[in-house]
Amino acid sequence: MRIEVSIDTRAADRTSVMAALAAEVEAGLKHYRMRLTSAQLHLRDTNGPRAGVDHRCALEVRPAGSDPIAVTHEAATVNESVKGAIAKMNQRLATVFGKLETVRDRERISASGLPS
Repeated sequence: MRIEVSIDTRAADRTSVMAALAAEVEAGLKHYRMRLTSAQLHLRDTNGPRAGVDHRCALEVRPAGSDPIAVTHEAATVNESVKGAIAKMNQRLATVFGKLETVRDRERISASGLPS
């Protein structure tokens, strides 16, 4: 799985921050890595120097042979926003892949001639 990271925040050492975020995405989505071709993580500081919900993380993955799936999460810190987006993506992927497996099981049963 190819992982791309883009950040809009003013990090002093962008390269190490981007590498750490890519590693976090890879670890967070490891259960689905064989089914995904790529992931894109986009971080944005929405309020600038003001306080409050300040960081938005958008995470998009591309399952092999399927349409892209995207989620967003907003939080006060970069880490919280990334972890929230990864958690949402895991829930979304469990739903999508669960539905695909249910359809395949139905097709297998109907092809075998067994009553459903």
